[in-house]
Amino acid sequence: MEEGGGAVDPLHHFELHNIKEIDLFGIDLSITQAVLWMWIAAGLVFIVLTFVAMTLKKYPKGLQNLVEVLVGFLRNELVINVMGEKGKPWFPLIATMFFFILSSNLLGLLPGSFTATANINVTASLAIIVFFLVQFAGIKNHGFVGYCKGFVPSGIPAWVLPIMIPIEIIGLFAKPFSLAVRLFANMMAGHMVILVFLSMIILFKSVIITPLPLIGVVIMMAFEIFVSLIQAYIFSILTASYIGGAIHMEH
Repeated sequence: MEEGGGAVDPLHHFELHNIKEIDLFGIDLSITQAVLWMWIAAGLVFIVLTFVAMTLKKYPKGLQNLVEVLVGFLRNELVINVMGEKGKPWFPLIATMFFFILSSNLLGLLPGSFTATANINVTASLAIIVFFLVQFAGIKNHGFVGYCKGFVPSGIPAWVLPIMIPIEIIGLFAKPFSLAVRLFANMMAGHMVILVFLSMIILFKSVIITPLPLIGVVIMMAFEIFVSLIQAYIFSILTASYIGGAIHMEH
């Protein structure tokens, strides 16, 4: 955070700065905080899950028990119950997305870190991946023509089609857009509140007032842990729902 004119700007935390500038054929591929912490989140997920897989015990406890509970929950609630039996091949994707988003959310709570999921470029990239996967799932299961026909329910009068088709197309793009904005807005808003509380300590510089912002920070940090879990769950279950809808779409 920076001070200017006696004020503290919480938005400074979310500004991207190049850690390593990379220019490839005129394309800016510079490494920013968002990129760095995405790599850290992905590496952390890989290390933890690999460690658990290599040290499996018959009677799990600790980290293995936590991972098994989460994996079982994701398989049953997000894949089988939402997508059905045909959704089982998509379980690795849904689980990976959940753990990556959760890891990015939680890492952003560490002092000196950067919340990758509080950057719209990151959440939009995840949403674009989901968009193309939904189209892939639909075309794979129904063929290109059958998938396109699925956007128009049977029995619809011909005069309704000019209205129905544009609405369906808008809905097709609105779903990933909502995924990106929801995750970005929720993570940024929570961190903004924490930064505002911290800025109050710097701004007022009062022994009497300081405990109040500190209490607010502690409460918000606990709440943000809950939000981090919920947002990872919501993004994953909506992804499963969209892919499941493309797999089981009615003609």
